[in-house]
Amino acid sequence: MSKYIDGFVLPVPTENLEKYRELAQKAGAIWKEHGALEYIEAVGDDLDAENMASFKTIAGTKEDETVIFAWIVYESREDRDRINAAVMEDPRLKEDMEKHKGIFDFKRMAYGGFKSIVEF
Repeated sequence: MSKYIDGFVLPVPTENLEKYRELAQKAGAIWKEHGALEYIEAVGDDLDAENMASFKTIAGTKEDETVIFAWIVYESREDRDRINAAVMEDPRLKEDMEKHKGIFDFKRMAYGGFKSIVEF
């Protein structure tokens, strides 16, 4: 059975990177507690490959920003929907999101849900 993955690409101001990491650490624990199989957030390190679209371009980063590439893995889309509903109602996440407003611009975040087609 294939897994279901939520994927994210977003620009984060470099000066906010540590605050973002702290928020992501807490959010990941909440997602896992509610049933996500994996929660991974990664910061751009090697983003200037020749002859390919850059994640910096895709994310629309400014000079003082970096790229976060993140994904959450679930057993199925149904599990994703159930888990995300629970996470969005979790008061810990709501509190953290309110407390950390302005760390990054939600409107510039790219998001999508994906069905896996190859798994090892």
